[in-house]
Amino acid sequence: MSEKLEVGSIVEGKIVRIKPFGAIVSLGSVQGLVHISQVANSFVQDINDHVKVGDIVKVKVLSIDEESHKIALSIRDALPKEERQPRAEKPFRKPNQTQKPKPASPAEEYFRPQTSVNSSSDFEDKMKEWAKQSNERHTSLNKRANKRSY
Repeated sequence: MSEKLEVGSIVEGKIVRIKPFGAIVSLGSVQGLVHISQVANSFVQDINDHVKVGDIVKVKVLSIDEESHKIALSIRDALPKEERQPRAEKPFRKPNQTQKPKPASPAEEYFRPQTSVNSSSDFEDKMKEWAKQSNERHTSLNKRANKRSY
């Protein structure tokens, strides 16, 4: 399928079709796909803003699948290093800045080990309180139901 194409090589191709998910590039006797995420260093909302049919582009061969006859290409990776935009770095934090503790998520709170020594008595106290509240609610519901029946 691709005698002269190798993964990692940079070749020129011509854009023959544009789809919402990417551009089809002709590389002579074979065609490959430049996925929309591989068109530019920035977010691509509409691929038509970056390329059009007939454009000659340099692409890097990302992968070649002989069985399915698919070639994955990247315009972004074929750009010279000076044209590539570096990722935004996180701002440098000075060592003397104190970091505010992050509030615990509910999952972290749930799985945190219990520090109390008498966890069984604590559990029993909670169960007694729950049973008391439950009985009170049940009693008030019964009173309401009895008032309605008269």
